[in-house]
Amino acid sequence: MKKLLKILSLLSILFINHVSYAQEPTDCIDSVIICGNSTINLNVNGVGVQELNNSNTCGSSEHNSIWLQVTLVTDGTLGFTLRPNSTAIQEDYDFFVFGPNVPCNNIGQAIRCSTTNPAAAGLSNNLTGMNDSSNDTSEGPGPDGNSFVRWLDVMAGDTYFIVIDRPIGNSGFTLEWTGTAEFSSPPVNQAGSGTPLDLEKCDTLTPFEDGLASFNLDVNTPRIMGTQTDVSLSYHLTDSDANININPLPSTYTNISNPQNIFVRITNSITGCFEIVDFSLTVNLGPNYAPPTPYILCDSTVDGNNNNGQTFFDLNSKNPEILQGQDSSSINISYHASKASAEMSTNPLSSPYYNVDPNQQQIFVRIEDAFNPNCRSISTLDLVVNPLPDAFDATLIQCDEDGTPDGKTIFNLAQAKDVITGRAPNRSLSYYFSYTNAENNLNEISGTSFENLTNPQLLWVKVTNDLTSCFSIGQLNLEVSSTSANNAVLEHCDNDGNEDGYYDFNLSDADDTVLNNLPNGLSLFYYETYDDALLENNPLPNIFMNTIPYSQTIYARVENTNACYGISEVNLTVFRMPNIVLEDEAIYCLNKFPEKITITGGIIDDNPTNYTYAWSTGENTSEIMIDAPGTYTVRVSNSNNCFKDRTIHVLPSNIATITDINITDATQNNTIEVLVSGEGDYEYALDNSHGPYQDSTTFNNVPAGLHILYIRDINGCGIIQEDVSVIGFPKYFTPNNDGFNDHWQVLGINSQFQPKTTIYIFDRMGKLLKELNPLSNGWDGNFIGKPMPTNDYWFSVTLQDGRVLKGHFSLKR
Repeated sequence: MKKLLKILSLLSILFINHVSYAQEPTDCIDSVIICGNSTINLNVNGVGVQELNNSNTCGSSEHNSIWLQVTLVTDGTLGFTLRPNSTAIQEDYDFFVFGPNVPCNNIGQAIRCSTTNPAAAGLSNNLTGMNDSSNDTSEGPGPDGNSFVRWLDVMAGDTYFIVIDRPIGNSGFTLEWTGTAEFSSPPVNQAGSGTPLDLEKCDTLTPFEDGLASFNLDVNTPRIMGTQTDVSLSYHLTDSDANININPLPSTYTNISNPQNIFVRITNSITGCFEIVDFSLTVNLGPNYAPPTPYILCDSTVDGNNNNGQTFFDLNSKNPEILQGQDSSSINISYHASKASAEMSTNPLSSPYYNVDPNQQQIFVRIEDAFNPNCRSISTLDLVVNPLPDAFDATLIQCDEDGTPDGKTIFNLAQAKDVITGRAPNRSLSYYFSYTNAENNLNEISGTSFENLTNPQLLWVKVTNDLTSCFSIGQLNLEVSSTSANNAVLEHCDNDGNEDGYYDFNLSDADDTVLNNLPNGLSLFYYETYDDALLENNPLPNIFMNTIPYSQTIYARVENTNACYGISEVNLTVFRMPNIVLEDEAIYCLNKFPEKITITGGIIDDNPTNYTYAWSTGENTSEIMIDAPGTYTVRVSNSNNCFKDRTIHVLPSNIATITDINITDATQNNTIEVLVSGEGDYEYALDNSHGPYQDSTTFNNVPAGLHILYIRDINGCGIIQEDVSVIGFPKYFTPNNDGFNDHWQVLGINSQFQPKTTIYIFDRMGKLLKELNPLSNGWDGNFIGKPMPTNDYWFSVTLQDGRVLKGHFSLKR
């Protein structure tokens, strides 16, 4: 017996829907025996048979329960602390204790129980259990209690049932045993840490490579049992099965996964105490290896036929790729024609190997542990024979147009690619002076621009398939021609709307000139440079915009069935357009008829005599005289017959005609509004012919008095003027003979405006002091020769137009 003051047991409960197990410890009859320091892991849920109804004073029943059986071997006290794995206060654990020594079919009433809800009771944690500091033997449900009750006083040989129930929550929990009583000790794994229990086996069962093999589990039985007696072993798939002691495995067992854990239950047949250990089953699938990439070769003449899809493969050359740096002495590699041969290690292929299936054949590779040949892996290896590309012989004929008739010129070797390759895609060409150099890739001719050394000259062309790197060799014959073609000129005015010296030329306009008196059936192409024409690089489109402004020479290449017949020059010229003002305006003053004005051809920065003119009036001089409004046009042409049309709009204008003048006077804001008619555009000024002028026809805040209104045609056709009168009254006057404001008189009256006006002046009492002559200087402030005192005086004015105006003013001395 092993004395333990504190025993920690972990019970991990996982709730899994739709899964059930026979003999789960949810009922008394299947309770888990707790011994010593055993660790118990269970995968259970549910209530089994409801056994707690009317069996406790804590007002609860089973929800998700676990039954534990505890047998003591010494007298003492027994308590525990249940600690949920989750600290959430909502996790509610209850427990019930029955005994001592009661049968499952008559457990009686619980002698200890707690169904307190920690959240409802306002507790700070969700622990529960039995301890020495509590006095009550039952508590709950809901807010009643503090989750702990008094522990038990027990005697040796007593057996108790403890039911752990979880009405709320699903986390696992631990039980920490307290008190002085001791449990029975469980059996142990006597293999210890020094004796490995894990089993490994090669995959020797068909189908191979599925990771399954047959194991004899009993080889671990004597290791685990050691010298223990009254002990039995059983093997299980899961930890839960081992705890509940269900579904034992046979001793000869085929794994269902790789690797796989096996759980061993070690049970004391007297006490029922048990311990669980585990080990792994591993099926060795053979050595680690890198699957070989396809073994690809080009067809060759080694077997006397370079077009049959067969050749010799050095199979052993793939070994380093498969081994990936592993020790070759520890791994054997062999090649086989069939998978069965590879699996049985029969009829290995010899190397070099001549493929029997043309173009592509799959063989099999056996990779085995040199020290344990049954541990092996099987892979495939594709043998691929790629065909050689076609390489047809070709001839290039080039013109000798460099000015030196020596039979030497520059060839564009790439021009022969279509003929040499038969237009096959994904082909690269390289050029050599000899077949040997081409075969061994020596002294390749750089680039495709090549000047021949002799006429004719033979080159060797290596044609490589870009996808397979296979190659063939053909011949390219170079010949130089001494024929020629005609030069041509294309000219055009720069009239495309953008005068920059560039123009879209239609190059086919030069075809007839270039081919004049040449044989029929020739082809013609245009190039920007002589080298391009010679090498047939970058042919120009039929519509070509010159790249050098105003003047550029391009080149025409004449060919006879892709052979150069001659190269000629084509001069492209863009003529400048006349630089003129295209649109203009002029003014003709109708009031000055029959005077004439001059309009011109609008030449800019040049002498007008360098151009010709065609006016819409029939005249042909650089400028003309006209005496009427209208639209006049002129076509201006230069010496290259490039022309532009100029339009001059002669607009009519005239001095203004006043149709009315509206005056608002005798107010705080006197205004003058003038209404005019006429063909011109007008502006207006008051009292000064030099301005300032305004666009508005209305003048505001005009001082009382006589004014002159000026109306000016902004087109320069003249100014008219008109006298206007604005009636008003001074607010005061100072008759002190200082030359300023010495008289009071109605303003805006003269012999032209309101001369028959009547003016009366009164004192404050209404006494008539003076009748003024509207054309006089005004009142001097005296009455019958005597000065009137400083005061306000009143006036009454009857204007000639019939208006009667009254008011007052101040006399100041």
